[in-house]
Amino acid sequence: MAKFFVHNRCAGAKRFFTTFRMTIGRAERQGGAEKIYSLSDTEEIMEVKVNGVTLKASDYNENDKIITVLTAESGKITAAVKGVKKAGAKLKFAAQPFCFAEFVLAQRGGKYTVIGAAEAESFYDLRTDITKFYAASAAAEAALNLTFEGDGDREILFELLKTFSEMCEGDEKQALIKFLTFSLKRAGYGLALDNCIRCGAPLLGADKLRFDFDAGAFCCFDCGEGAGASRVTYNVLRKLDQKSFEEDFITDDGEKRALRLLREYFSFKLNFAFKSLSEYIRLI
Repeated sequence: MAKFFVHNRCAGAKRFFTTFRMTIGRAERQGGAEKIYSLSDTEEIMEVKVNGVTLKASDYNENDKIITVLTAESGKITAAVKGVKKAGAKLKFAAQPFCFAEFVLAQRGGKYTVIGAAEAESFYDLRTDITKFYAASAAAEAALNLTFEGDGDREILFELLKTFSEMCEGDEKQALIKFLTFSLKRAGYGLALDNCIRCGAPLLGADKLRFDFDAGAFCCFDCGEGAGASRVTYNVLRKLDQKSFEEDFITDDGEKRALRLLREYFSFKLNFAFKSLSEYIRLI
């Protein structure tokens, strides 16, 4: 007989919370825009400080990179980092994936250039383990597609940094699943993990289920619509959403199946190829 288990919340990633709160608190006390310089009667350059994490970096020109940073103050920001590909470049760290820092930006004509940065956390371990790297890349790619420029979502940023910290310290699969389900919920695409959306019957204990991609919900195999889904997938997602679950159906295979379902759901709702998640699934 399957054994049922009720999840207890636990604290984790303690080193992250202190760093994040201190950094964001300091930014709030100091304010955003720091200085404005007049270049001419019609053009100004403004220096802005933001706190954020590098989601993506792309090569630009011979020695430069273009980075996308998710910030606490202004949502996503795209900025150039000049000369960063040269040997000994002082800002090389700022263009590394997963770098959490206070960025000093020069804003001119609606475009940003990084002119300084103070690193708060590098999450270095994520760049030295190939499976952790792709798990973190999948979380970053999800954040990239679920956030917007000029619209700061501190909850997404907070959860992303917490996820990176948890990945450094332990099982990256569960940390990734938790972040993906959290970010979907923040974007209005949360998974319905309770009773069947068609007939209302309990789904815990059911051997065969379906997942309705339109509704983002599980349902009975016989009365529902959508793709077939496994008992282990359902239980893994319930466990990591802090719901009751069947302990005997929490397996490595269930975690992999849950990631596959989340990949397809992201692609269905947001219309993008979730390449980093596909690579992570291939590796595990």
